This record gives sequence, structure tokens and C-alpha cells, in this order.
Amino acid sequence: MRKLAVLCVGALGLILLTGCGDDNAAPARDRTPTIVTGPGPAAPALVPPGLHEQAPPKREDNSGAEPTSTRKEVVTGSVEITADAPVTAAGTIIDQVRAAGGRVDSRTEQPGTDDTEPSATLVVRLPADKTDAFIAGLGGVGQITRVTTNRDDVTMHWEDLDARIKALQASVDRLRGLIAGATTTSDLIAAEQALSSRQGELDSLTAQKRRLDDQVALSTLTIDVTTDHKNSGDDPDNFWDGIVSGWNSLVDWLQDAMVFSGKAIPWLGFLAVVAAVLWGIVRLVRRRKPTPGAGESAPEPVSSASDGAETSAGGKSADGGKGDDQAEQP
Repeated sequence: MRKLAVLCVGALGLILLTGCGDDNAAPARDRTPTIVTGPGPAAPALVPPGLHEQAPPKREDNSGAEPTSTRKEVVTGSVEITADAPVTAAGTIIDQVRAAGGRVDSRTEQPGTDDTEPSATLVVRLPADKTDAFIAGLGGVGQITRVTTNRDDVTMHWEDLDARIKALQASVDRLRGLIAGATTTSDLIAAEQALSSRQGELDSLTAQKRRLDDQVALSTLTIDVTTDHKNSGDDPDNFWDGIVSGWNSLVDWLQDAMVFSGKAIPWLGFLAVVAAVLWGIVRLVRRRKPTPGAGESAPEPVSSASDGAETSAGGKSADGGKGDDQAEQP
């Protein structure tokens, strides 16, 4: 009997354990489908936080990249290059400009002389997107000593011109429609006057926009090509070159002195003539002016003459007195 009771209890325990295992397993199988095939709102809870927040900014960046591509810039700059033969280097630069699809607006070349060194100056227009590559390619022509570039953003100005042109174009179209449907002469004249004013303003804005488009499409570069003073070869390197350089400088000085003498001879002759004229005028003035000695001796003869006259008069009176006495004596 005890064995039977133990067997019954063991069988009952196994039954209970099996039932509990089924109850625990069944919810686990039920929960697994719930996670996978559950309703839509529960799915986002499994996504790591921040993914939904990062996605919209990427779409905004992609959409915001379009205004950057339509940015309008006017590119200007200057480049300074040193080369052994500036004129030849300028010709090479012009070939590179034409190969890049640009043009040359200004060209100034100065061959070397005894007093000046050779140089060349170019003003070129290049496609804006090829400017940087063109400047980098100038290193094969000579040594680049200075590069300056400036990018001026004219997007707002370009958009303003474009909007005003569209508005004026619409106004011109409406005025043309009014002219076509005008019934009175006064209405026709007023519409034509308004159309003339609007058309003139439209043409001016269109020309400004065309010029701005040209400045945006083509950059402007000023290129100066000169020689390298350090490697010009004018300074002597040894004793014999110093002697030759000194002799050449002496010959140059003598030539300059002869040229100066030739220029000075006409001036010396002119100064000599002027000095002779002035000396003649001074001598003439001196001759006409009386001397102090001549002025004092002039009155003396007059006084002596008057004294002689008085003496003679006294003598006559004395003689006359004597005559009277002699006349009285007889």
C-alpha cells in the first residue's frame, strides 16, 4: 500500500510539473510573435534613439545644397612672375589663356634697353571654374612671387536685378496690351509714354545683368612679368669681370659727359650774348652820367673872368683917374 501511495504521489507531481512547464512556455511563444508582428506604434520603440532625429537634418542639408550651387561670385586677382625673358613668357601665358577658353583684354610689353629692364603686363579673362588651375600652371612659365585673389559675392545683387527685370517685363507686356486695346487718343498717348519709360528702364537693367553675368562667368587676372634682379647677370662675379665692368662704366661716363657738353654749348653761347648785352648797357649808362670832378671845375672860369673884369674895370678907373689928373695938370 505504501508503494502504491508513493507511486500515485510521484505521478501527480509529474503531472503538475508538466502543466506548469506548458503554462510558462505558452506565454513565451505568445510574446515572441507579439514583438515581431505587433501593431505599428509599438515598432518604433525598438529603434535606437536619435536615428529619427538625425535623418531630417540630412534631408535639409541635401535640400540646402542647391542655393550654394547658384551662388554668384566675381573673381578678381593679380599674379606677379619673374622670368629671364618676360616678353617671351608673356607670349606663352597668352597661349595658355586661349587654351583655357579665355581672352586677353590688355597687353603691354617693354623690351629691355640700357636704362630699363624688360617687362610685360597682361589683363586676361578666364572661366571662373578654371582660374585656380590656370594660376597653378603659371609655375612652368617662371617663378611666381605673389598671388592675390578676391571673390566678391554678388548673389543678392543678381537676384535683385533678375526680379526687377521680370516685373518690368510683365509691366511692359501689360502696357502693350493696353496700347493694342486703346479706344481714345489720350489713352493711347499715355500708354505709349509709360511704355517708353518702362522699356528704357528694362533695357538698362538687362544690360547691367548681362555685364554682371559676364563678370561672374569670367574672372579677371592682372599678370605682371619682370626679370629677376638677382640673376640678371649685371653684377661681376670675379676680378676680371670687375675690371671690365669698371671700364664699361668709365666709357659710359665719358659718353654721358660728352653728351652733356654738347647740350651745354648752346646755353653757354646764349649766356655769353646776354652778358655782353648787359655789359654794353652798363657802359652806356656810365658814359652819360657826369663825373663829380667835372661838375666842380666848371664854375671856376666864370669866377676868374668876373675877377678879371673887375680888375680891368678898376684899372680903367685908375687910369681914368690918372688921366683926369694929367688933364688937370696942364
